[in-house]
Amino acid sequence: MSLLDQIITDITAAMKAKDADRLSTLRMVKANLMNRKIEKGSELSDEEVQKALQSLLKQRKDSIEQYTTAGREDLAAKEAAEVTIIEAYLPSSATHEEIEKAVADAVARTGASSMKDMGTIMKAALENLAGKNADGKTVSDAVKAKLTG
Repeated sequence: MSLLDQIITDITAAMKAKDADRLSTLRMVKANLMNRKIEKGSELSDEEVQKALQSLLKQRKDSIEQYTTAGREDLAAKEAAEVTIIEAYLPSSATHEEIEKAVADAVARTGASSMKDMGTIMKAALENLAGKNADGKTVSDAVKAKLTG
């Protein structure tokens, strides 16, 4: 069963269970995926669905940060609940140790030594983390720490 089919099946289950929060989030995800499908002009692969979900996840995390800064804990909590639901459809997140190892391997492989090489290291590190759900900001912070310290 494809990831999109699983989401559609879970929408039905959320309707039957009368789980309004989950249903709302899954409908938002499905609408986003349908828009991407229309833009592409063909069916989305599971990899493309995962990229879309990661994009939605990043948007939610940015919103949480902004709501928290503005003192809107109620809205931040709603976004956090959506993050939890979306994360269920993604592979497990890369641990801090896995990110550190990927960055160290990328630095060793590329021979990078300064901040000028950050783009090269980021690309190599994200390749090392393929298949894992790695947040680009976390990887970027690890690269900066490795190059400056």
